[in-house]
Amino acid sequence: MQLNQARILLTGATGGLGEALAGQLSAAGAALLLTGRNADKLAAIPLAAGAECVRLQADLATPAGIAAAASAARHFNANMLINNAGVGGFGLLESQDWTEVEQILATNLVVPIRLTHALLPWLKTLPEAAVVNIGSAFGSIPFAGFAAYSAAKAGLRGFSQALRRELADSSVRVIHIAPRAIDTPLNSAAVNRLNAALKNASDSPAGVAAQIVEKLRNKSAESHLGFPERLFAWINGVAPSLIDRGLSGKLATIKHHAVNQ
Repeated sequence: MQLNQARILLTGATGGLGEALAGQLSAAGAALLLTGRNADKLAAIPLAAGAECVRLQADLATPAGIAAAASAARHFNANMLINNAGVGGFGLLESQDWTEVEQILATNLVVPIRLTHALLPWLKTLPEAAVVNIGSAFGSIPFAGFAAYSAAKAGLRGFSQALRRELADSSVRVIHIAPRAIDTPLNSAAVNRLNAALKNASDSPAGVAAQIVEKLRNKSAESHLGFPERLFAWINGVAPSLIDRGLSGKLATIKHHAVNQ
């Protein structure tokens, strides 16, 4: 699908990556239906001059929010869904409140599946459509201190792969893109300190958005963004014990920053 022919429902549009994506997709000629929970932040998202855009305040963690977004997408004639909304979740699992764990799993995994489920009947009627799931390197390199987040993002990757295979005989493409760490407000101060201590690279929202737009242009079905994370994801797939050993030396640092948030 050419981006100048795309009519995109973009979730999490008020976040750092979401805002950057909205600007770059509008510059590529896409029409946008932007969702977020904060109406003021939605209204302030800058877009390319003359871009077609509808802004929908909705809480996708609720059935009413899912229904509103799905209805608006059909009315908008959306032919692409980008599941971008997400929350972080740094901390040792045993110390996290269960309501926080539930929120991490719901926002990063349940909401994308539920919204996709609501929109699939519509998307399958179109001559060309796409579901794009924005994952994380931690979905392929599960990381200590991010157990619930890694589980959710690994689930999103598995969902993307299974749905792609399920829809192979349809007009709907399923795309999974996994960035590494991004410099956004999603990162807590403790996460920023941890990344600095471990010398983990972080990318700018604009840089990641540009890579995502390029992957959409190239019709890549599955992508990991960033090196060496792309290599580590492959190693974890074929020899996870190597990653176990590599991360064991960092465990004390991770625990220190998780406890001292």
